[in-house]
Amino acid sequence: MSDMWTGGKVRLRGVEPEDWEGFRDLAGDTLDARNADLVEPPRSAESFRSWTAERAGRPPGGDAFRLVVEALADGAFAGSVTVGETDGRAGRFRTGIEISRDHRRRGYAAEATELVLTYMFAEQRYNKCEVEVYAFNDGSLALYRRLGFVEEGRLREHEFFAGGHHDVVLLGITAAEYWATHGRPPVR
Repeated sequence: MSDMWTGGKVRLRGVEPEDWEGFRDLAGDTLDARNADLVEPPRSAESFRSWTAERAGRPPGGDAFRLVVEALADGAFAGSVTVGETDGRAGRFRTGIEISRDHRRRGYAAEATELVLTYMFAEQRYNKCEVEVYAFNDGSLALYRRLGFVEEGRLREHEFFAGGHHDVVLLGITAAEYWATHGRPPVR
């Protein structure tokens, strides 16, 4: 790893205006119910351009942010990772990951999540990360469990989309649990 934002497969970087097509493609993946957060009517290309340009103009960091997951192999837009719902007093935050259909099953989601966890635990001094995953999303549940997240609860029939209510699984990992299986970043 050459820096805190680069792994062996991906680099996390800020949103750029030209990323609008990647975000449009991610939104189109909501037809895959495993990744749906909200099914919306179709949006115009201009809507995606302005949405992405606004995010590109935001200052880095803060309590909530979104980064692009870029494949190192070819520099392609592979998805995005978010941090939000931070609680500095309690020391917890939430994260989420979206990987485009063409870039799935390559380890990008795991590595991008590890980069975010390392930053939030090592640099921002948070103590716990939480995620919410639809109970039927076996791939995401397996990903987070592989990373060391522990199931903490289930919200029954909590979200509605695609004509029905769906359970949401709550998972969490503490900084101590993460550092027990991942090396801390080196001091240079």
